[in-house]
Amino acid sequence: MAMFQPEIETMSRDEIRAHQLEKLKWQVKRVYENVPMYRERMNEAGVSPDDIVNLEDLAKLPFTTKQDLRDYYPFDLLAVPKKDIVRIHASSGTTGKQIVSGYTRNDLETWADGFARQLAATGADSKSVVQVSYGYGLFTGGLGAHQGAQKIGAMVIPTSSGNTERQIRFMCDLGTTHLCCTPSYAMYLGETVREMGVKNQLKLKAGIFGAEPWTEDMRAQIEETLGITAYDIYGLTEVMGPGVSYECHMQQGMHICEDMFIPEIIDPDTGEVLPEGSFGELVFTTITKEGQPLIRYRTRDLCTLDYSQCECGRTHVRMKKPAGRTDDMLIIRGVNVFPSQIEEVLLKNSIEVSPNYQILVDRVNNTDTLDINVELSPKFDGDVEKEKKNLEMQLRSTLGIGAKVHLLRPKSIVRSEGKAKRVIDNRNLR
Repeated sequence: MAMFQPEIETMSRDEIRAHQLEKLKWQVKRVYENVPMYRERMNEAGVSPDDIVNLEDLAKLPFTTKQDLRDYYPFDLLAVPKKDIVRIHASSGTTGKQIVSGYTRNDLETWADGFARQLAATGADSKSVVQVSYGYGLFTGGLGAHQGAQKIGAMVIPTSSGNTERQIRFMCDLGTTHLCCTPSYAMYLGETVREMGVKNQLKLKAGIFGAEPWTEDMRAQIEETLGITAYDIYGLTEVMGPGVSYECHMQQGMHICEDMFIPEIIDPDTGEVLPEGSFGELVFTTITKEGQPLIRYRTRDLCTLDYSQCECGRTHVRMKKPAGRTDDMLIIRGVNVFPSQIEEVLLKNSIEVSPNYQILVDRVNNTDTLDINVELSPKFDGDVEKEKKNLEMQLRSTLGIGAKVHLLRPKSIVRSEGKAKRVIDNRNLR
């Protein structure tokens, strides 16, 4: 597959490190001079911009957390005058105070480059037709994909999310070659394509799916229902948006745009930087972002980094698909449970059940309960009680605790056209 910026995407490791050190020094000096929070914290830690002489010195700097973005909301983390901010985006999270991020004109160009690299890695070019079914607005997905598609000169169809049958008619009529949306919405589109009987009218080649966790089994189902190759993309509103890292056609991890970000893996409990290849919490420092740069931002995503050479020719480090988030982790009866573990079990039984499910956590008589609603597959014609017991046995083996499975009629769980709400935790309401 072609590259959008081959001179950057194939830099040697020495060139990457030299670039990162130059930009890191520049960024640390900027935040020290322009962001009171960073100046105060660096002074408290006894570190100044002059102490950053190599990349390893990054570990001397304080972490930034999501709570910091709430505490300094809305503009106290800006490193430029407010008049230089040309766009605001906000996180799609639903808990706590809203988090906003400010972008300069250069920030938007840099962000577009990141998403354009992903599109090029899927084979998209100026002849492609890119349908953006991520939500537009404060959520970064829609405009992030849109500006990346414009950057490569593709035709953009800004459908946003919703009105699924119309989306599919546009795919057929306008010849959409690349689809950008959440993986859960891609599953829903695939179901509807099957019901409409129009799969043979699609011109789709690839899909770029992110903004929520998804498994390899889910990838396989999306590829089968839509007849495409499905690519993973990663990003956070706080750091930039979709395009922080992206999959190439080898699909062995997502290449981080190391000319824009320095990644680290830390122990989530101690904050210690872990050796190369370790599993831990992903941390990003934005070394080119002008508007609202972040130093050592704790993403809460758990993964590993792979510095080995990728067969695609790109040299930027690859992050493995996050195995979960420290803040998504459910502690149920003292056991750590990740929603992705439950999804993996259900998708391995895709002949019997559909990938539409909800996890319900509650507390009864001071004891945590775990219930899982999951739809039966339209093709299922077996013994419901036997299948229920089979799933409960597999979940107990995977999770280490028991869960009560409720098998529901097909299409009885409300479909999401944006980010799927998979977990309902009622314990805090009691």
